[in-house]
Parts: sequence; structure tokens; C-alpha cells
Amino acid sequence: MAKSGNIKQFAGQRLRELFARATAWQEHPDFRIGSQTVDLLVRFKMGTAESTLIVESSSVGQPRQIRETITRLGEVRRDLPSAYPVVVADYVSPQSAALLKRSGLGYLDLSGNCYLSFDHVLIEKDGNPNLRPSTRPLRSLFAPRATRVTRVLLVDPQHAWRLEELAKGADVSLGHAHNVVKRLEDLSWVERDEHQRFRLSRPGDLLEGWREAYTHRRNRTEACFSAERMTRKLVAEVARACHAEGRRYAFTLHAGAALVAPSVRFPAIHCYVEGDPAPIVRSLGLRPAEGEGNVNLVEPYDEGVFYAPITKGGLPVVCLPQLYVDLYHYERRGREQAAHLRREAMGY
Repeated sequence: MAKSGNIKQFAGQRLRELFARATAWQEHPDFRIGSQTVDLLVRFKMGTAESTLIVESSSVGQPRQIRETITRLGEVRRDLPSAYPVVVADYVSPQSAALLKRSGLGYLDLSGNCYLSFDHVLIEKDGNPNLRPSTRPLRSLFAPRATRVTRVLLVDPQHAWRLEELAKGADVSLGHAHNVVKRLEDLSWVERDEHQRFRLSRPGDLLEGWREAYTHRRNRTEACFSAERMTRKLVAEVARACHAEGRRYAFTLHAGAALVAPSVRFPAIHCYVEGDPAPIVRSLGLRPAEGEGNVNLVEPYDEGVFYAPITKGGLPVVCLPQLYVDLYHYERRGREQAAHLRREAMGY
């Protein structure tokens, strides 16, 4: 997080850029309003109309911290109802942006995203990624072992979990599961019932957070070439070779999507394989390929990819959340197939 003084300076500079034609510009840092002190108060004129903005920085631009800032600005606004509140942070996540808009507040962030809507003004710029990834608060949620917990929750988003049950399902320690759930509570993405069991309240937000942090290139891929045509027969041969070696395996990317939705065509086969794929390559008679092959055996970045596989036509496919994030960043029409999968099969 940038220092408070730098944030105030950024906010003032950014607002001057956005309202370049404004006159009678005034900035008052650490301005007292009633019993509260706001980080910055800005007054200016557009034509003859006077506007007042109260600017407050948030240490983290994620939903829980943003809600706290919204509550504080609501108290300030009661003492100065003509002012328009603006939150500024290093990065305002899409979930926080939606929350601020619903609450009638504006925002600015250091990545260039902003939303200001007051009087006859409407300025909106969004879609810029976090330019300060070292400060990205979601990072710890999507470390390899942490994604085991994420995956388990997304596979069954309606389930009410006990912590011990979740840790066992994800094959992580109780402490690790607790840390992930605590982080999700900070983001308001899980909620607890009267028995202290918890379930996902915003599975779509969690899926999108994982999607943005994920890359299929974390895995090590053995790229190979087969002279055979890309057919389900070849997929079945890959499966038989993996089974004969006693390995866990599961299909993903377009081959996985084609097994889930038979209308999907697949230009190549990608299959997660537990352990060294070399014996499977030899048994199938595959040749090494430069770049991406048409048969790709993938050593997963974490064994959690094998959690809750779907069986289609007798063949295992990774669970739908894993298939979605694998597809999303894949170059060959992956995003299109990911959107179709989410729309037609996932429900969130």
C-alpha cells in the first residue's frame, strides 16, 4: 500500500486531471468535519456550479475494508450532506467497485480505474489490472496449496462446511484451512450460519479471483506429437496408457471440454498425469514436439487438480472450476469455451 501522504497527493493530482476545466480549486488535507477528520476535502467550480468531494484512503481495496470505509464516510456525510465521498486505494477490486457504486460513493485507484457520479458528472474507467501485484491481497488465497481449499468450496458452493471437514476434503492442515477461510471472511465471500458452519456467499467472485491469479503455465507440460487424428479414440488410448501405469490422470482444456460437452471440437489433447509422463509417452509411441504438441501430458503444479473429477464416457475430466480456469487463459478459443462452460454447466 502506498503511504497515506502519497495517496492524498495522488488523489489531488488525479482529480485535477479529471476536472481540468474546473475553477476556484481548493484542497484541504486532514480536514475536520464534525467529529471526524477526512484525508482530503476538495472544492471547485464547474461553470457556476460548486462541488465538494471528501476523499478517504482505504488500506486495502477489498470488500471488508471498503465496507468499513463506507460506514465511516456515511457518518461524515451526515455532517456535510452536500459532499460526494470518494474512496482511493492502490487497487479497487471489481467486487469493491460494485459495492461502492451501490452505496453512492466514487473511487479512484493507482491502476487508473475510477468512478465518479454526482450532479451532472459521470466519469467511469474500469478494467485496468492491478499494477502493484506485490500488494495484491488475494495472492495468498491462490498459492498452490491454498487453491485446494478454493477448489473444494467451488465444487460444492451450496455446502455448509465444518472446518475439519473442509481441511480433510482439501487435504490440508486445519491451520491452513482456517487461514484461507479467514481470508475469505475478510472479503465477505463466505458466511457462517448459527452452527458456525460456513458456505460460499459469492462463488462467482471467488472463481473470478482465482481465474485472474491463475495461469496454466504453472504446470510442466510434456509436449508430444501423434500422427493419429484428434478423435475420442485417441483420448481413450491416452487414458488406457495412464491407467496401465497406475497413475492418477484427468483431461482438461479442450479435450476435457469436449468430454463435458460433446459438440466441442478439440485441436489437441491435454491430460494431467501424476508423476513422470515419460513411460506413458513411450507406450503411446509419441514423438517430442517443439512448442505445443497435439498430445500434451501435464505434470500438475499441485495434486489438488485431481480433486472431484467428473467421469464422462468412462473418462475422467478435472472438476468444472479447474476446467474453467485452465480454459480461460488458453490461447486457442479458451476464453470462449470457458464462458460457455460457466454459463451452461456451473451456475455461478
